[in-house]
This record gives sequence, C-alpha cells and structure tokens, in this order.
Amino acid sequence: MQPKHAEKDKFNMLTYVKESWEELKNNVTWLNREEASNLTVIVAVFSIIFALATWGVDTVFSKLIALYFEKLIG
Repeated sequence: MQPKHAEKDKFNMLTYVKESWEELKNNVTWLNREEASNLTVIVAVFSIIFALATWGVDTVFSKLIALYFEKLIG
C-alpha cells in the first residue's frame, strides 16, 4: 500500500503529462522543414564562431601566463 502523498504525486504527474501533450498538439506552432534547416545552419555557424573565439582567447591567455611565469622564474 502506497502512502497517500505518493498517489497524489502520481496523479499530478499523469495530469502534467496529459496537459503537456495537449499543449504540444494544440498550441505549439511547429516550424516547417525548410525553416528548421535554416535555423539549424545558423546555430551551427554561430557555435563554430563562438568556439573559435573561445579557443583564441584561451590561446592568448595561455601564452601570456607562460610568458609571465618565464619572467618570474627566469
């Protein structure tokens, strides 16, 4: 026998899933395949640019720190 709160939680979870499914079916505007493709390319390009920028900043800081410790030790 489950405690009462477990039954209530189970009911709430089922209600949540049912309402979420209804929301997805009735109220969400889905992109067509072409729009989704275009946006995917934009996200991929931005991600690559951001990764390259992060790599560049990391490389510069790495060299600056190495130079600092060379001057400090040597």
